[in-house]
Amino acid sequence: MDEQQPKRRSISLGFILSFVLVIGLIGVMIYFMFFNNSSTSFKLNDFVKAANNNQVTEVTSVTPKEETLVVISGRYKKDVTKKAEYSFRVVVDWTSWEQTFKYDFDKDGTVDYEGSVRGLLAEKGLTNYTVSDPYARNFWQEWGPTLLTVGVTILIAIFLFSRLSAVGQSNNRAMDFNKSRARRVNTSHVKFDDVAGADEEKVEMQEIVQYLKEPKKFSKYGAKLPKGVLLVGPPGCGKTLLAKAVAGEAGVPFFSISGSDFVEMFVGVGAGRVRDMFKTAKANAPCLIFIDEIDAVGRQRGAGLGGGNDEREQTLNQLLVEMDGFSDNSGIVVIAATNRDDVLDPALLRAGRFDRTITVSLPDRKGREAIFKVHARNKKISPEVDFGALSRRTVGFSGADIENILNEAAILAVRKNKEEVDIDDIDEAIDRRIAGPAKSSRSLSEHEKKMIAYHEAGHAIIGLKYPHSDKVQKITIIPRGNTGGHVRMTPEEDRFLLTKSELEARIVGYLGGRTSEEIFFEDVSTGASNDIEVATNIARMMVTELGMSPLGLIQYERNTGSVFLGRDYMSNQKNFSSETALEIDKEVRRIIDNAHDIAREVILKNKDDLELIAKTLLEHEQITAEEIDYLLEHRHLKRDEKPVEKATTEEPLIEEPKEDVLQQEEEKGE
Repeated sequence: MDEQQPKRRSISLGFILSFVLVIGLIGVMIYFMFFNNSSTSFKLNDFVKAANNNQVTEVTSVTPKEETLVVISGRYKKDVTKKAEYSFRVVVDWTSWEQTFKYDFDKDGTVDYEGSVRGLLAEKGLTNYTVSDPYARNFWQEWGPTLLTVGVTILIAIFLFSRLSAVGQSNNRAMDFNKSRARRVNTSHVKFDDVAGADEEKVEMQEIVQYLKEPKKFSKYGAKLPKGVLLVGPPGCGKTLLAKAVAGEAGVPFFSISGSDFVEMFVGVGAGRVRDMFKTAKANAPCLIFIDEIDAVGRQRGAGLGGGNDEREQTLNQLLVEMDGFSDNSGIVVIAATNRDDVLDPALLRAGRFDRTITVSLPDRKGREAIFKVHARNKKISPEVDFGALSRRTVGFSGADIENILNEAAILAVRKNKEEVDIDDIDEAIDRRIAGPAKSSRSLSEHEKKMIAYHEAGHAIIGLKYPHSDKVQKITIIPRGNTGGHVRMTPEEDRFLLTKSELEARIVGYLGGRTSEEIFFEDVSTGASNDIEVATNIARMMVTELGMSPLGLIQYERNTGSVFLGRDYMSNQKNFSSETALEIDKEVRRIIDNAHDIAREVILKNKDDLELIAKTLLEHEQITAEEIDYLLEHRHLKRDEKPVEKATTEEPLIEEPKEDVLQQEEEKGE
């Protein structure tokens, strides 16, 4: 469970070392036995000549090779000045020897070859030589074969043991499936000061860190350490960042693991890893365990798919037992994060397992401003950039979105070789985050550009003139992603609730583009497909879920997710009759038709302003909120007369809504 990865063991290392040593030993032996001196072959006359020149220094052996041949081996000086000795070998036909030279006989009547050589050398007056024992050997000749045999045997034994050890290690690795994949985090550089926009959440997490550092302060009042803390919230809101901050502040062992690391294809592996993780945690208590994306193993049991022996359910059962079973886990705090708490098993969420559930919401205006400042620390941001104004223009953005915006802005500044990041770079980064990069290569005909301009101007005029509409921040007809243009609209303040009037205003706004096409072109395009989809979803939600229709305060439908996300199969069934379904469809149609009529009325009433905005878009391609105000007041737009954005200091009255359908950043795109 250590953060360091285990070192790779090379099974062939022992074999490679053994092979190299054997080859080296054999090479040394061969060198000393055969190649330590260069050698040559003599004829008899050459031998006699060398003897006459006093170049023969040693005769090592005189041995018969066959009945008529004799071999004389020895050493001679090839270069007298350098006194370099070389080996020689003379193969003599004994018949020629007998005819030319005298030879001696031993007492038993056999030829004394050595004596004959002595006699030859004596006749030539050669005395500066020695005759060695033909059976005498040097150290390497005597012990070399033995050492070579022993060495090879030892190296083969080492190789065999290494192979056996490798097999044993592979068998042990087969059992390592039950080892926990949790990593110990010893050096987390994230502190609570690096977490912005989540002040209440930080207080809760700081309390746990304080308890671990000063347990006596709490035990004096009988307070116990919470066993588990569940962080819940939409993606990108800082749940994992909070856990990293706890790791950086706690000063106790911190083990991090993902929910998907528990489950493998082998049965029982997940439960074994849970046991091993808590076993290691107990040995390091007090400590913290962080399980990211716990919904991967904590989904509801009995979902209608799979039996009770499902591997994921076994893992969940073991986790439930370890967190609150017969064994004592005092000193271990489990922190888990998920954005799908609705699919978690109730047994996992009860007190005694996860004692605290902390909701990490999207940041409000002050939080977004603080997040902008945190992520702008190491970037060259222009002093003219107002983070307060940016926070009002990014309603509904998460901390991860804001970090990405500033990073994209910095990349754009580098691309343009700027000295610092200015507001234009950040504004472009916001557009890229909403709709994607600009498609400058996309060619549109003049008619298409005009239709897009009037379409977007229709959205904008509803936001500008119809009550309860969101504030228009920017209009553009620059193609991005799959859209030919879009209108960026955000609420003027953070809100937690939306009224019926505000929802109806949003539907009217979505239908403004299609209505503008009908009025000015007496034709319609496919650009309103997404607008119609979103408007229909809001209208249907008003009727079936929110009780905002004459059908009464009845919840006819509920988005409960999929059976594959841990829900019972029957929970997705609609609980109304076919007659009621017809009434629902009629009411949805009534809401849409009424919004369409309102949009038509507003556009006809402000037709001149819409045409002015559309023509300005065709000229400048995009207009900001300040430029729109200037345009409607002066009836023309000059870029050099662009008014300075005024920062407001009003506090938000209420928080922003949680529902995804009611998100605060709305795009009116084609």
